[in-house]
Amino acid sequence: MSRRAVGGSMRDPEADWLGWREALETILAHCHPMPIERRNATWALGCALAEDVTATVFHPPWDNSAMDGFAVHADDVRGATPESPVSLPVSDDIPAGSFPSGPLARGTVARVMTGAPVPEGASGVVRVEHTREVSPQEVIVNQATDAERNIRRRGEDIEEGEIVLRRGAAVTPATVGVLAMQGMVDVAVRRRPRVGVLSNGNELADFDEVAEVRAGRRIMNSNGHALAAQILTVGAEPVPLGIARDDADDVRRCLDAAADCDAVISSAGVSVGDHDQVKAALDGMGMRRLFWRASIRPGSPLTFGLLDGRPFWGLPGNPVSAMVTFEVFLRPALRKMMGHRHPEAPRVVARARKAISSSADLTHFYRVLLTRVAGDLPEVELTGPQGSGILTSMSAADGLLIIPEGRTEVEAGEIVEVIPLPGDWS
Repeated sequence: MSRRAVGGSMRDPEADWLGWREALETILAHCHPMPIERRNATWALGCALAEDVTATVFHPPWDNSAMDGFAVHADDVRGATPESPVSLPVSDDIPAGSFPSGPLARGTVARVMTGAPVPEGASGVVRVEHTREVSPQEVIVNQATDAERNIRRRGEDIEEGEIVLRRGAAVTPATVGVLAMQGMVDVAVRRRPRVGVLSNGNELADFDEVAEVRAGRRIMNSNGHALAAQILTVGAEPVPLGIARDDADDVRRCLDAAADCDAVISSAGVSVGDHDQVKAALDGMGMRRLFWRASIRPGSPLTFGLLDGRPFWGLPGNPVSAMVTFEVFLRPALRKMMGHRHPEAPRVVARARKAISSSADLTHFYRVLLTRVAGDLPEVELTGPQGSGILTSMSAADGLLIIPEGRTEVEAGEIVEVIPLPGDWS
């Protein structure tokens, strides 16, 4: 159920003031998986599998050696020591890419390379370091500890008919390796969403207008580029829509360019006191607004709705607010659209290094540093000043510390939860 924040109804009587979880659940309920397509497995990196993958071949496909050495019968080398070694003839030589000439005869060994098939009947592979070759036809075994080791059995990793990858799992480098191992050049995944990125404001400049910024007359459109980069880290495809000036017709012109996008993000033009050109444009285009404002900081001026049936987010213009709302709400939403089994990132459980003050009326997401501590939980502390315009608080951060609504302080040593940002902790 929506509610009004204390004092919020006076400033903004149309605001819904949804709590963090309610806002996220509302967004996720209206973001649906993309259509299925087949992609080359390597280029599907970061996508989510749309189907279970069933193995068609065993791995390993045969019993093979885990190291260079000599395949043996355990009874033939039992008790071998440096003081009492065992001398045996070499009956076969099996490099990688070759196959044994037949079963391993009793009283003999077979020279075998890592990955090569071991002959039938062998109980283990004695590593080459535990042997001494007298000649190509004879070897002395001086340790028996490997007599029943170092053979990777057929199918010990993957058996034919086994489900090796589950629908909704992310395609990772290891996933690509498993698919290649199965001879699968492509794979069924959910299509990457195309996400339009629009910035709003007469004051904004892009790279072709840097001189205006250096002269102090404009500010750079950092939001458009930072949001596009965040979209890329999800695995989706950003579609730059440019900068809309404070004019409803210009906003509509930019949004019309998003006709082939699956979702749209617009930053700025949504806060109380802003010109209402974005709202006017969206109303004229028939957007169905689902909520306006969330009880969080930073990022309270957040709107979400459906524009031509597609998710539309109106984010705050302050750089930190825009990036934080992306991490809290849009990253899970885009991951759901991509078909990931778990849209939300696992939290990092950490311990507060120092006390951190907060205000009880909103859920706060503080930019923090995480430090690993041997034998204990990582420690967390603020990056520094937390103003919504201090973008370096995000560039330095490892994660977002969650302080729930109703809390006024986190005590030193208290266990807390952190949403990891892309990087070392994600």
